[in-house]
Amino acid sequence: MSWLDELEPLKQQALAAFASAQDLTGLEQAKAAWLGSHGRFTGLMKQLGSLPKEERPAAGRAINAAKAELEQALAERRRQLELEAARPRVPFDFTLPGRRRPVGRLHPLTQVVEDIVRSFRRLGFAVADGPEIEDEYHCFDALNTPADHPARDTQDTFYLPDPPGRGGRWLLRTHTSSVQIRVMESQAPPVRIIVPGRVYRRDNADATHNPTFHQIEGLYVDRGVTVGDLKGTVEFVFRELMGSDVRIRFRPHYFSYTEPSYEIDFSNALTRKMGREWLEIAGCGMVHPVVFETVGYDPEVWTGWAFGFGIERIAMLRYGITDIRLFYENDLRFLHQF
Repeated sequence: MSWLDELEPLKQQALAAFASAQDLTGLEQAKAAWLGSHGRFTGLMKQLGSLPKEERPAAGRAINAAKAELEQALAERRRQLELEAARPRVPFDFTLPGRRRPVGRLHPLTQVVEDIVRSFRRLGFAVADGPEIEDEYHCFDALNTPADHPARDTQDTFYLPDPPGRGGRWLLRTHTSSVQIRVMESQAPPVRIIVPGRVYRRDNADATHNPTFHQIEGLYVDRGVTVGDLKGTVEFVFRELMGSDVRIRFRPHYFSYTEPSYEIDFSNALTRKMGREWLEIAGCGMVHPVVFETVGYDPEVWTGWAFGFGIERIAMLRYGITDIRLFYENDLRFLHQF
C-alpha cells in the first residue's frame, strides 16, 4: 500500500474519533492521539520526506488538505461539546417569566425610628449613640437620681455581676438619657441631639410591657431655651408622625433630672378610636440646674429641655397594634404587613 493510500483511511479514523468524543476531555485525548507530536496522523506527515522527489508536491497538497479538514472537524466538535457543557443539566424553558427574589423590608419599629429621626433632622438635630451597658453614674447619679430612687432597685434594673468601675455598678441602661450626659461631658453648648436606642427594665412581658424595648430621647441646650421651644418641637414632630389633627397638652409631673417636668398627652383620631380623648405618650421638662452643674455647664448661662418616649408605643398607635410582643416574635405573617 502506497503512502497516499494510507492517508484517506487514517483521516476517516481520525474524523470518527473526533465525532465520538463524549466530552472536552475525550476530545483532547483524541486530538493528542491523531494530531499530537506523537499522533498517528502526525507520524504519517513525518514520512513525507521519504517519498521520491517527484511525488512530494502532490503528497504535500493531499496531506495539507487532510490536516485542514481534521482541524476544522476538531474545532466544530469542540464548539458542540462546549455548548453541551454549558446547558443546564435539568431541562429549562428560558422563555418562562423570571423568578423574582423577594425584597426585604424594614421592621415596623425601624420604620418608626427613621421617620422620627427624619423629622428631627429637619429641625437641625443630630443623632447620638452610646453604650447599652452603662454605669450608675451616667445612668443615675449624673441625672440627679438619688440613691433611694425606686428605679435604682434591683427589682427594676438589670445589674451586672462585674466588679464596679469608677462610675459604680454596671447595668443595662434603663433609658437613653445616659447618652445625653456623655454628649454634654464631651462638648460645649449649644447641643441639639436625639438618642434612639434599646433599653432594659425588669418588666414582666405582657400586651403593653417588655423587658427590652426602644426609646428615643432628645436634648436641646442653648441660650434662652424655653418651654415654648419644647412644646413647639413636640407638636411639630408628632404631627409629622401621626397626622395634622394631633393635639398636644402638657401636665405637671416629676422627674429628678428636669425642673419643671411634664407628662405629654396627645389626642387624634387614633386615640378616639380607642375610646380615649387623651393618651399619655412621653415625659419631658427643662433640664435641672444640678444636671448642668454636674457636666460643667453654667445654669445661669445655659438652659435646655429634654424629653423621652417609647418607640413601641408610637408604633402601636400608628399601626393599630394591641400587643407589644408581636414586634419581637419574628412572625413573617405579621411583619409583611408593614
